[in-house]
Amino acid sequence: MSLDKVLAIGGKPGLYKLIAQTRGGFVAESLIDNKRLSVSVQQNVSILSEIAIYTLTEEVPLKQVFNNIKEKENGEQTSVGSKESKDKLEEYFFNVLPDYDEDRVYASDIKKVLQWYNLLQKHNMLDF
Repeated sequence: MSLDKVLAIGGKPGLYKLIAQTRGGFVAESLIDNKRLSVSVQQNVSILSEIAIYTLTEEVPLKQVFNNIKEKENGEQTSVGSKESKDKLEEYFFNVLPDYDEDRVYASDIKKVLQWYNLLQKHNMLDF
């Protein structure tokens, strides 16, 4: 599945799979518990294919970051958990994306990327 059909919804944990569009928004299914919900167009929704990580020279698409993590971990879950210390998260991310911009990419962003990667890996959705 491509990242065009995977959503992050503001205020909701985890990731969602786009199921169908409606007149006032769309229907999404949680990757955590498979529950469906109706999402209105007023809600803050991000499509993963449109998200990028800042580096010192350019913006790297999230897809490339996921591929870097997948290579580093040989397709398995991340060796660093999202609940690790800020220093451990940053050290891990430097191994994945050596020139990421420390001033614009926060520890909370790194946590979210690792959580998303692990969720997609669990559902075998990393073959883009």
